[in-house]
Amino acid sequence: MTAYALAHLMPAEPHPDVCEYLERIQATLDPFGGRFVVHGAAVEVREGSWPGHLVIIEFPTLADARAWYDSPAYQAILPLRADHIDGDLLIVDGVGPGHDSAAMGRAMRAALT
Repeated sequence: MTAYALAHLMPAEPHPDVCEYLERIQATLDPFGGRFVVHGAAVEVREGSWPGHLVIIEFPTLADARAWYDSPAYQAILPLRADHIDGDLLIVDGVGPGHDSAAMGRAMRAALT
């Protein structure tokens, strides 16, 4: 099942280390089948607030996403970004093709009674 790494990154001043991180990150993703789905595009906030930028990287599986993050190649470049841009990074499993939110809602309703 597809998995995702999501980063909510706060605004920051440009820095040469961040440029190097951007130049090197794709090489860390390739061995794990990672690809950018969203990378810093403007967000349209409809509810709440969202300071900063959104990055979404897709992986074939949750194991691939975890292996990428823990890989020596990614850990070597992580400080280039993390030392200059605050943010949060999450890894999450996607839903399968048979996902049914109505069934999920019915199960939640049943649990309430």
